[in-house]
Amino acid sequence: MQEKKTTEQAYPQALPAIAIRDVVMFPYMALPLSVDRPKSVAAIEAGLAAGKFLLAVAQRKPATNDPSPSELYDYGVVSSISQSLKMPDGTMRVFLEGRRRARVKRMAPDGSGTYLSAEVEYVEEAVEKTPEVIALMRHAVEAFETYVKLGTRITLDSASLLQQMEDPSRLADTIAANVVLALPDKQDVLETESPRERLEKLVKFLAKEVEILDIEQKIHTRVKTQIEKSQKEYYLNEQMKAIQKELHQKDDFSKEIDELKKRVKAARMPKEAEAAAEKELARLSKMMPFSPETTVSRTYLDWLVSLPWGVETKDEIDLGKAKKILDEDHFGLKKPKDRVLEYLAVCKLTEKLKGPILCFVGPPGVGKTSIARSIARSMGRNFVRMSLGGVRDESEIRGHRRTYVASMPGRIVQSMKKAKSRNPVFLMDEIDKMGTDWRGDPAAALLEVLDPEQNTEFNDHFLDVPFDISKVMFIATANTLWGIPVSLRDRMEIIDFSGYTHDEKIEIAKKFLIPRQLREHGLKEGSLRIDDKGIDAVIRGYTREAGVRNLNREFASMCRRAARKIVETKVESVKVTPDNVGDFLGVPKFLDTKASYNAVGIATGLAWTENGGEVLAVEAVAVPGKGGLTLTGKLGDVMKESAQAAFSYVRSKELAPASYVNAHNFHVHIPEGAIPKDGPSAGVTMATALASLFCGRPVRKNLSMTGEITLTGRVLPIGGLKEKVIASFRDDINTVLFPKANLKELEEIPSEIRSRMRLHPVESMDEVLELALEPAAKRGGRAAGKKKAVGSR
Repeated sequence: MQEKKTTEQAYPQALPAIAIRDVVMFPYMALPLSVDRPKSVAAIEAGLAAGKFLLAVAQRKPATNDPSPSELYDYGVVSSISQSLKMPDGTMRVFLEGRRRARVKRMAPDGSGTYLSAEVEYVEEAVEKTPEVIALMRHAVEAFETYVKLGTRITLDSASLLQQMEDPSRLADTIAANVVLALPDKQDVLETESPRERLEKLVKFLAKEVEILDIEQKIHTRVKTQIEKSQKEYYLNEQMKAIQKELHQKDDFSKEIDELKKRVKAARMPKEAEAAAEKELARLSKMMPFSPETTVSRTYLDWLVSLPWGVETKDEIDLGKAKKILDEDHFGLKKPKDRVLEYLAVCKLTEKLKGPILCFVGPPGVGKTSIARSIARSMGRNFVRMSLGGVRDESEIRGHRRTYVASMPGRIVQSMKKAKSRNPVFLMDEIDKMGTDWRGDPAAALLEVLDPEQNTEFNDHFLDVPFDISKVMFIATANTLWGIPVSLRDRMEIIDFSGYTHDEKIEIAKKFLIPRQLREHGLKEGSLRIDDKGIDAVIRGYTREAGVRNLNREFASMCRRAARKIVETKVESVKVTPDNVGDFLGVPKFLDTKASYNAVGIATGLAWTENGGEVLAVEAVAVPGKGGLTLTGKLGDVMKESAQAAFSYVRSKELAPASYVNAHNFHVHIPEGAIPKDGPSAGVTMATALASLFCGRPVRKNLSMTGEITLTGRVLPIGGLKEKVIASFRDDINTVLFPKANLKELEEIPSEIRSRMRLHPVESMDEVLELALEPAAKRGGRAAGKKKAVGSR
């Protein structure tokens, strides 16, 4: 039988439209609304004036406050306004009743632009009540009744009304209006014109919702059961304890205490620590198992029995083997290697030597951290590392007292537990990066740790018993000594790590870096071929560092590119040359240019930073003025005072007429103004630049200098001579003037560099100016001969 739905009255083809959010309107659905948007209020007023009909359309994004026609769905419901009430604040409360499903043909603002007006096409819903449709209706009603029973949002009265409905379309719309579904799913049901298809979709949605509600109910039941079970277990446990007490049997808590007693005996603690452990065990045995104090006591005992009180590794005192291991892992680094071998030699003669406390100081990437691991391996000791960078709390070192919630031992004790022996190689990384605040000074806490006279009885606040760390070989690392307090520095043996020379980097790359990267990237030996010239091109064009950390990264990048090329092109090997290195690493990061070109008023100085040596230019110019001095380049206070001293010295030498000096201001600038600079070692360079400007004599080409200056022109010693000379050599500046007081440090400079450099020790500025400035123009004569350079050929 074919039925066609007919309307009892004619509905308008054009009518006002109202956007509703978070809900989809259906035919036969009653919907109360509180309306506050101006366009919606205007649409309701227009609907009331034109037959009390309007189009209710859901908006695609509920968060949109003023949706455009494109932000509304294409299907809505023509609804009648059964009740309306305008509030004093301009908002309205209305009661809508859904009438007919409609498809939007066109929607645009009305002539006044105050609301949206829609032209609609009504959906004619043909219904054929076939046995399949009747079965779908019954199935939908049954599924809805199950949904209502599982859910708490709808009453059973709503479900019983559905059984009286004979119209499939009305049944589907009524169920869809009462089921909690996502907005897009409800809109999908609304836009389904065929009642049969609509019922099929609803049955699927209801089956899914019923399954979810069933799972929710099971979870709720399971949680409730678990709670009841926990209460039951607590009651039974209490009964069991009472029975065990009567039968003189032990429960799990008593067994745990017995186990702790055995571990205390096996830990071989000193008498004081053992007495503290036994006292705590006695307290624990009298506590309730679930008491908060029990957890604190258990934690304390666990830490006590876990520490290596009597566990030691035996040193492998074989100097030949140790030297071989150290040389296998690191190239160069003669000083730290010799110091370890000396320690092993003394250990062979006596077994009572306390562990040394070393501090490796040098720029990043020179092998300070990694050689500590090699030292442990060469001695046959366990290795443990503790990073001190950013540590600001004293309790990080000495631990928290047990009165605090979640208190723990300090990082020294924690590291000793990880080491599993009381004589490991203990690395304290970045000791110069510690801070201090209101919680204490961790550097002060380290004084006891690093003092051989005190660390036999190191006292952690959490343990509160002495722990012997005198047999530990402590190694600290730092980039500079400035960040280490003097009292802490006094307790350590300082070993300087200087930057690698160019030739050393080539050897390190060939012997260590490239083979390691080949292994890590799955490349066979010989699949990436690079000779010394190729390595040289990588070092000069892509790195500027004292160590080899960035160089290692560049080789890793090269191996990745090579691996891709081998896989894609099926070649067996890839060769890297200076000509094609850019194909693997891109455009060079550094141009091979000199940092300075000496001239009148321009001199080249040398600086020492935590990253190694650097070449810097000092420029001086004269401008009309009154004899003043201007300093720029982001200079620190020490450097500014050094510049003032240099200026006063140059003026005292009367290198220019007083009338010239008094009529000009002098500006000294050190380029790269964004980088902070400080220190006294540029005093000689600034004095030379000013002297060159005063007398008009240019500074000699291919010459750099370093040294602190006094008002009387004496040249005082500086630090980092080796790094500065290496930096000058790297920039092809082969003549260096340096303080004579630093002569003793020349032997630290590699012989291959010394042989190719002209190193002039100086004691006064008179010597500096004689060597640094071109001779004044003279008729028929030449300037006096220069002093002989140290290391010249």
